[in-house]
Amino acid sequence: MAIDAESRLVLAVIPGERTSENAKEIVREVKARTGDRPSLLLTSDEYAPYATAIEAVYAEQRPAPRKPGPGRPPKPLRVMPSGLCYATVCKRREKGKVVEVKRKLVFGTPLLLGALLLLSSVSLTVNTSIVERHNGTDRRQNGRKHRKTYGFSKERDAHDAVTFFVTYSYNFCWPVATLSVKNAAGKKIRRTPAMAAALADRVWSLKDWLSRPANPCLLS
Repeated sequence: MAIDAESRLVLAVIPGERTSENAKEIVREVKARTGDRPSLLLTSDEYAPYATAIEAVYAEQRPAPRKPGPGRPPKPLRVMPSGLCYATVCKRREKGKVVEVKRKLVFGTPLLLGALLLLSSVSLTVNTSIVERHNGTDRRQNGRKHRKTYGFSKERDAHDAVTFFVTYSYNFCWPVATLSVKNAAGKKIRRTPAMAAALADRVWSLKDWLSRPANPCLLS
């Protein structure tokens, strides 16, 4: 699962095990949904295939400088975008408690990382707390993921369908307490992740979500 820390918007979810293929697929979806942002900070745990996937999806081909004289031209270089930073968080646990947190910059420069963290309204350090917290929310909203119950999915297709429904209805239908703001009159306004990301102007009902066409262009 990939989440925008600022708006709490779920950008993408890939049901299934963590594999190299799924890691690459979710990175592809994140790139598609974030558009051509000039700068971007990505964070995750230390799962190695994420770095490989980010490099495969985001790296750009550029011509390599050619040496004088005869011979074949060198192969193009694959270069990461100058505005992209990727950092990992490694937590060491003892007896179920976190006793040490190590952070590592994988792509980007320390200067760029510092600038992106200063612009963040969420945290001044590299962390993965937002997605970890959302995993608990996801289990609470999706009965098929409750632990030690008989509500687990018996079929993969049904499990995936419910996962997508719960995940993306969360974006539009479930106000998040920490996203609330006050209007000019001082009244507290509840906001969903979609509202925080400027994708919606109100809290949708489940009826709104269920009746929303998957592809509005098909109605025209």
